[in-house]
Amino acid sequence: MSLSDHPKAYGTAAVAVAFAAGILITLGAKDLYPDLERRFQERKTGGKPRRGTDARRSSIFWRPVELEDHDVGGSSVPGPTQIPRDTGISDGIEGCIGRTPLIKIRSLSEATGRTILAKAEFLNGAGNSPKDRVALNMIKAAEEDGFLKPGRGDTIYEGTVGSTGISIAALARARGYKAHICMPNDQALEKSDLLHHLGATVERVPVQPITSPEHFVNLARRRAKEHTESTTDSSVGFFADQFESPANWAAHFETTGPEVFAQTSGHIDALVAGAGTGGTISGTAKYLKEEANLTSLQVVLADPQGSGLYNRIRHGVMYSSTEKEGTRRRQQVDTIVEGVGINRITENFEEGRDLIDTAVKVTDEQACKMARWLVERDGIFCGSSTAVNCVAAVVTALSLPEGSQVVTILCDSGTRHLSKFWKKIAEMGLEDEPKPDDLLTLLEIERPR
Repeated sequence: MSLSDHPKAYGTAAVAVAFAAGILITLGAKDLYPDLERRFQERKTGGKPRRGTDARRSSIFWRPVELEDHDVGGSSVPGPTQIPRDTGISDGIEGCIGRTPLIKIRSLSEATGRTILAKAEFLNGAGNSPKDRVALNMIKAAEEDGFLKPGRGDTIYEGTVGSTGISIAALARARGYKAHICMPNDQALEKSDLLHHLGATVERVPVQPITSPEHFVNLARRRAKEHTESTTDSSVGFFADQFESPANWAAHFETTGPEVFAQTSGHIDALVAGAGTGGTISGTAKYLKEEANLTSLQVVLADPQGSGLYNRIRHGVMYSSTEKEGTRRRQQVDTIVEGVGINRITENFEEGRDLIDTAVKVTDEQACKMARWLVERDGIFCGSSTAVNCVAAVVTALSLPEGSQVVTILCDSGTRHLSKFWKKIAEMGLEDEPKPDDLLTLLEIERPR
């Protein structure tokens, strides 16, 4: 007796065969998928394979299935960059740089109805600012290129308003170099005092336009050249050139951006940052928008009064109203804020300029009021550039739908700004006078309707 004599039995067998075939096809497709995905991603990224898409055959046909940890916090982030993870003991002060916390600023989040997060960059362990990342990357690049050699007596020269110089001074000593810092004489005295204590040579010079050979950046460049041309020994002078060096924005592309992506699991609606050299906003935005493919991310420049970058982004013209003849008080940027704001386009800013969607102008008064608010409501004692970032973060958050998430930067501590920024806050009576309980009223920001 055959199956053809029993149609019902024949149908049952056919279903069983089809079911088994389906299982085999599914397993085969599973094995093919990784290779197909890898080829697609390589075409999309110009031949560069993405992390986590390497060819792997793991099934009953080849070898046992291997389980992989794809926890985003464990450095499974888009692109070739990885978030460094110590296995226990770090080798030197360099191990304290990066992997800073991303914290929720409760008072700002409650005031806006959106989540405002801040990267606590003041917790970088060498110079206590995001410039630690930059200084370390510039020094490493110079070592790899053979410009710097530990123990030879080399000196790193830099023109800076403070933070980059402090980071360079700390790391130079740790890696066997000396530091020579040129800075404008209108910066807070505690910055140059700290540089002296770190063993750096410090030149405080009168404020000059960038076209002057006596501008602090041009002076540092010249000092490095003079050192190298000296015949006293074999040591060289290395000009770090933070404003134009690609190692600046690359430091944030390789570390800050991936960290923000991992810490938010890619859920970020806006990035808000100021620009001095432009490295932080360019490198971080470049990673998030281009490498992590967060194409809908809003990148917002936080710009202090007196800086021309706001108008450059919003209107395509590098101009500030304080540039008018007879109105300018200072040669650099007319603001009490230090570290951000500039009236020229640097190579680092240009690298990410097309990725910046808009800009927010912040007045000195708003920055001072925000700094005092953060102390009283959140226990955050910050410097002037951080206050600018936080005001712009509030304005940006209010422009987004409820439930949105905004990330900004806490740059450095207020301890570096006591003699200037925080002195101004005290003079304004903000430490004593009663203030509105409503943040938007305090900052004179209108809530969108």
